[in-house]
Amino acid sequence: MPKSKRAGLTPGQVQTFIDDGFVKIENAFSTDLAKQCRDELWADIGLSPDQPERWTRPVIRVGSKASPPFIEAANTPLLREAYDQLVGDGRWLAPMGLGTFPIRFPSTDSPGDDGWHVDMSFGTANADFMEWRANVKSSGRALLMLFLFSDVGDDDAPTRIRSGSHAIIARELLPHGEAGATLRQLAAEDWASTKDCAIELATGAAGTVYLCHPFLVHAAQPHRGTEPRFMAQPPLLPKSEFYPALPPSPVQIAIRRACGLTV
Repeated sequence: MPKSKRAGLTPGQVQTFIDDGFVKIENAFSTDLAKQCRDELWADIGLSPDQPERWTRPVIRVGSKASPPFIEAANTPLLREAYDQLVGDGRWLAPMGLGTFPIRFPSTDSPGDDGWHVDMSFGTANADFMEWRANVKSSGRALLMLFLFSDVGDDDAPTRIRSGSHAIIARELLPHGEAGATLRQLAAEDWASTKDCAIELATGAAGTVYLCHPFLVHAAQPHRGTEPRFMAQPPLLPKSEFYPALPPSPVQIAIRRACGLTV
């Protein structure tokens, strides 16, 4: 099928990704797949949607899932085309599963993990996660992705996003070169450099996916709704380093524009 006829993002959606640092894709995978995945996750944590009296913790984490429903959800034709459009044709590794899953439950208790942050890309063997690193090329990470496996409204602990923060982080990473900066360095003064960014909420129906720039500042929040929220937050991994000889992808264009470099 000719590329121009394949389902994917519109030019406007690609531009939104470059400008805001994320794009929302509705119906990225089916509600049936979402339910299959939720059923597996309920079984994994030993709880039930019919026994809310046992939902005693604000968040329970499941590491990763590589069963067929999760692989299928991560590799729908719409998403694969979107990966090509944002990262570059064939410059990413097909997801062989999804994770992690912070499953959030209605609670008046603080979840204890709701601070602003950027997901780091390399150096993750260090036992101190504050020493994990990212560099201006985003070595080791092509995208941050948010997969909604349940309906998520404003009260259902949607991920908070600082729109446009990816550009600020790109400029902060530039002086650090190939070695990059640690999470501790970037988090100085509680991400004060991005505090004026507009906050968007990652809401949507089950089957919605947010594809986000690797440098996007985001945060969890407490669950004030009535139904548990099921979401995965995996990276999309690059196939190799970004090479300057190749045409710049929207991920790279956003970085270059932020840093005042020629696109």
